[in-house]
Order: sequence, then structure tokens, then C-alpha cells
Amino acid sequence: MDLKAQLQSDNIILPNNFFHHIDRYKEHLMKWNKIHNLTGAKDEHILDEFIYDALYPLSFLPKVNKLMDIGTGAGFPGMILAMALPQTQVTLVEPLTKRASFLQFIKADLELTNVTVVKKRVEHMQAQIFDLITSRAVTDTKMLLELSKNFRDSNSKLLFYKGERVFDEVLEIKKHTIIERENRHYLLLGDNI
Repeated sequence: MDLKAQLQSDNIILPNNFFHHIDRYKEHLMKWNKIHNLTGAKDEHILDEFIYDALYPLSFLPKVNKLMDIGTGAGFPGMILAMALPQTQVTLVEPLTKRASFLQFIKADLELTNVTVVKKRVEHMQAQIFDLITSRAVTDTKMLLELSKNFRDSNSKLLFYKGERVFDEVLEIKKHTIIERENRHYLLLGDNI
């Protein structure tokens, strides 16, 4: 099943220009990746898997106004979510210059007015509150909770894209939900989930 069909089968509603943006994003990523090695996704099939993985939570997440993605890398999941959620202000936090430059280029090329790229480590950012904080393949849950503490309040939700080790990482966390899909485990934290 191709990406579009997969997303439609999950009833994930996307803006009209989403697939145009995704095609441009993939085209640029493949070019940049040859020179800068931004991601391990080296072909379109793997890229589509990464994109689907980033978007799958839209099937269960509530709408949010402000989202922050910690350690966005080449754009997973933050940039992909920004393309899917044009009404959501998305802050992409990425300390590595080559990746932050790529994200800034994509923002400009696709005219994504809802995206802010921050080229620094999250712990060096000014405190502010987000409705949703995401992260994929950055660090363990305990460290992500520490890194995100200045950016959330009791209404904020956290969505961490994890592997099977997530069960070991949540032993001490009382309120959490884990949504499993193949090898991916989406860890949701927050009171109003």
C-alpha cells in the first residue's frame, strides 16, 4: 500500500497541498542527504515509512495550537507534522547546523509560515509552554521529561516515538499510554489524554 492509501485507510485528514509538499521535501532530502548525510532513510520506500510513522499519531491526537519537536533531525516527526497541521505553530529544535540549515531551507522553499527552526540544544532555549512536545530517537524517556520541563504545564501532552525498550523506561511513570504499531511504540504522557 502506498503512503497516500495508507494514510487514507487510517482516516488521517491532510491539507490539499500536503502531498505536493511531501514530494518536494523528499526530493530535497534525497539531494541533501547525498552530501550531508542527514538521515538513514536512503530511498523513497524508507522515507515513506518514516513519513507515515510521523503522521500516524494524527489518528489519535487532539488538535493543538503550539507544538515543539525536540531533536528534529532531518524533519521526523516535527517537519512532517508541520506540513500536516498548517494551523499549528511548530517549533523545530535541532542543534546540528547541517540539519537546522536543511529545515530552514524546507521552511523557506515550501513557505511554511507555521514553522520556527531553533538551532540550539533544547536546554538552552527560553522557557515557554507548548500544547504538545514530540521527540523521536533522541534519548530515553526520563531525560526527555527533564529536557521538556520548562516547556510544559499540566495541560501539555508529550508524544515520544519509541521502540520496544519503552516498557523499561516507563516503570516509574504512573500516567501513560502506549500505542503500539508494528515496531513503533508511541508513548503518550499528560493528564488529559
